[in-house]
Amino acid sequence: MELLLQTLLNGLLMSGIYALVATGLALSLGVVGIVNFAHGEFLMMGAFLSYLLFAFRGVDPLLSLGLAFLAAFLVGALTYYGLIRPVLQAPELNQMLLTFGLSILLQNLALLLFGADTRVVAPPYQGAAFHLGPFFVGAVPLGAFLLSLALLLGLHAFLTRVPLGLAMRAVAQNRLAPGLLGIEAERVYLLAFGLAASLAGIAGVMLSVMLYASPTVGFAFTLKSFAIVALAGLGNLKGVVPASFVLALAEALVSTYLPGGGGLVEAVFFLVLFLALVARAWREA
Repeated sequence: MELLLQTLLNGLLMSGIYALVATGLALSLGVVGIVNFAHGEFLMMGAFLSYLLFAFRGVDPLLSLGLAFLAAFLVGALTYYGLIRPVLQAPELNQMLLTFGLSILLQNLALLLFGADTRVVAPPYQGAAFHLGPFFVGAVPLGAFLLSLALLLGLHAFLTRVPLGLAMRAVAQNRLAPGLLGIEAERVYLLAFGLAASLAGIAGVMLSVMLYASPTVGFAFTLKSFAIVALAGLGNLKGVVPASFVLALAEALVSTYLPGGGGLVEAVFFLVLFLALVARAWREA
């Protein structure tokens, strides 16, 4: 019983990172209306930014969070203006091929710069942990979960109380009517895409301490985010958190209870994605 509860706790803590990355993908999909296969590469860049600052300047990852937010937002804004904006009216296949090509380009660029080896940011508190009764809780996973929760709550407050956030929701619901009310759609698209990138960048800093930084870590989280978004409903921000917990819990249970479960974890999100798409097809039939 204790092993099961510990597994549930581990899944809960990991779900915060998943929800943060998937929320960014849902934001760009729901507001901008584009399927961004390069979303995980913003996470990868955040992870390597954290590694470089720590390895060469001794900057604590906690201080890297703000820099990663700003850097990822800037890269996301430039990506929107340079690549996404010209294809907003193009067929969806063209959009997907563009972002998939961008993902491959950024992955190979990272391979050229850093090699294929994984890099870990190891601040003094990386291995810190404490016990909650019979349960073992790592300080870094718990801190990452709480920070992710705070960011998601802040995003919710922004979308429901701030005029610019309300404009984003309006554009997501109807792309034509907000323009009649004086809302600049281009400004909203830029903000949404930049925020999506910045959320992934912050998650990358957390992952550089919790797991590692590597050129391919972003693509893995892109796939997981797609599974979560499909399970939650395309563009549905409210469903991202419970869907993230479902995926994280499924991975934790497989890793703990199935023989060789560590190798099967990678297939879990594909199964979740498949079941989500089947359920969606049944609802629309």
